[in-house]
Amino acid sequence: MSAIAGIIHLTKEPVPFEHGRNIMKGLEKFPADDIQVWHKHNAFIGNHAQWITPESVGEQQPFYDSERQCVITADAIIDNREELFEKLQVERSKQKIMPDSQLILLAYYKWGEESPKHLVGDFAYMIWDERHQKLFGARDFSGSRTLYYYKDHERFAFCTTIMPLFTLPGVKKELNEQWMAEFLAIPVNFESVDPSSTTYKHIEQLAPSHSITIREGRVRLSRYCYLMEENKKLKLKSDGEYEEAFRYVFQKAVKARIRTHHNVGAHLSGGLDSGSVVSFASKALKQENKMLNTFSYVPVDGFEDWTNKSRIADESPYIKATVNHIGNINDQYLSFADRSPYTEIDDWLETMEMPYKFFENTFWLRGMYEQAQQKNIGVLLNGQRGNWTISWGPVLDYYANLIKKIKWIKLYQELNQYSNNIGVHKSKIMAAARKKAFPYIYDLLNPEEPFHFPIIINREFAKQTDVFNKLHNQGVDVSLSKLPTAYEVRDRQFRQLYYWSITGTYGAKFSLRYSVWDRDPTNDLRLIKFCLSVPEDQFVRQGLDRSLVRRATNSYLPDKVRLNMRSRGVQGADGVHRMSSYWNTFIGELEQMSNDATIGNYLNPEVIKAAIIKIKDSTNPEYAFDFDFRILMRSLIFYRFLNNFS
Repeated sequence: MSAIAGIIHLTKEPVPFEHGRNIMKGLEKFPADDIQVWHKHNAFIGNHAQWITPESVGEQQPFYDSERQCVITADAIIDNREELFEKLQVERSKQKIMPDSQLILLAYYKWGEESPKHLVGDFAYMIWDERHQKLFGARDFSGSRTLYYYKDHERFAFCTTIMPLFTLPGVKKELNEQWMAEFLAIPVNFESVDPSSTTYKHIEQLAPSHSITIREGRVRLSRYCYLMEENKKLKLKSDGEYEEAFRYVFQKAVKARIRTHHNVGAHLSGGLDSGSVVSFASKALKQENKMLNTFSYVPVDGFEDWTNKSRIADESPYIKATVNHIGNINDQYLSFADRSPYTEIDDWLETMEMPYKFFENTFWLRGMYEQAQQKNIGVLLNGQRGNWTISWGPVLDYYANLIKKIKWIKLYQELNQYSNNIGVHKSKIMAAARKKAFPYIYDLLNPEEPFHFPIIINREFAKQTDVFNKLHNQGVDVSLSKLPTAYEVRDRQFRQLYYWSITGTYGAKFSLRYSVWDRDPTNDLRLIKFCLSVPEDQFVRQGLDRSLVRRATNSYLPDKVRLNMRSRGVQGADGVHRMSSYWNTFIGELEQMSNDATIGNYLNPEVIKAAIIKIKDSTNPEYAFDFDFRILMRSLIFYRFLNNFS
């Protein structure tokens, strides 16, 4: 793992060494095992290395191949090494010691600009082809690593983080108002529909699934991965064969992600996704005589669970059941009692280099990075993409499809089993499935006032940027008045690149800050393709939602977790409770914000003030997921960012 940086003078004039040195100096706040640069005439390439994998220890980066006259700097862990060794005919004696950066370079020699299609893993890299005066680079399909760049008619500069680019002479630090308008107008957690834009007007980022080529002063971007278009259905003979195939692909994804000479850690909740990751990882690590360290969030002492009976704020009973069943685990339960979403704002803004929307879990996410760093963790596993891959199985949407296809016998069998599994009468399940199948008829027969997410963007600012029309043309519902089906949401998750950005951004930047690489086996490219190829009836079967992973993890997880369909964990439910001792300070800052003329140019003051009035008088713990509290926290984060910028 590395932070990478570079400057190429397109006019072929020499790059002043101090320009490159200043960019590298901007990375010095991050820990490093080694810092190296390569500087020759019109090119400066740098690498701020953190050695995570065994092959990276002592690695030469940037690496210069004098025969081919190519130099690479890479922030990468490649997971399909064995496959690449075979395709590239790498000698067996070299395989064990070959760093991933040199493997990427060999792929470039063989496949040229098509090479990113052959790579599986988390990566962002740049290759300077000195002989042809060409710069080529790529970012992995989901954007797990960040890569920002600046270009004018004289130079092209790139870096893993944004701020070092502003050390270059003439690079102006100006806000991108179109990005800001989209950030404020989009109600869900992604920031912009343009995955190449950033908070700053003159700084762009390489979008996920894209490569970049700079030659003769021209920049060419190319998308190399289209997941939904590659989807072909898998046909196996039995349920058992699907389960066996799942275990094979998933085990490969997990095993590839525990490759480190440090200790291995994992986020662990009480659910299926992280539990499955931990179970497979623990078994693989045991073969290496290593123990898995798990980090689990629990609510702060004194918190009373206010959530619905189908939700659980404290998942520790399920977590402990998983730990006891699996074994070979050093488990830790962390509440971070002195932290809250409010206390984390400035720290997250500094690390993210941009405003952010997801605040509910920030206090324990950062805390776990700190804990992992203290325990010499190199890789910290998670299962964040699991809802769309291994844990896919939207039961009501599936039953709605059975209704529309008039498959009554199958529907009746499934309803009976599902009703018994969740303890709800099948008439209620059928009513919910009918509503999913024929939403327009239901709305006609049962007219209700449609829900509208509060519009926090200033109307005049929205008009100036034409943001609502742009978002509408991209299919973004800014009011959240129409609920998409689970199938529509999943399709967007894998088709639209902007959905991927947020986890990659915070994962890359926090991993760099703490020298801990966040890795998600449920986001493995091979696993995603497998899950997209599995027939839908494997995911909802025998009255089980998320059926495939439940069946495939028999004996891997305790039944208390594996077959739990009556309750689900909800993290961050104690967020407002944590803020009770300084609630008045929080409200005071909100009121100051609402009266600030500068912020009034961006935010809708009427909506903000109405939301403040609603919550100001009490710290009701139930505000944690309230829409008014949510828009106020987002607005405050945006306000702090503007103040820090000015």
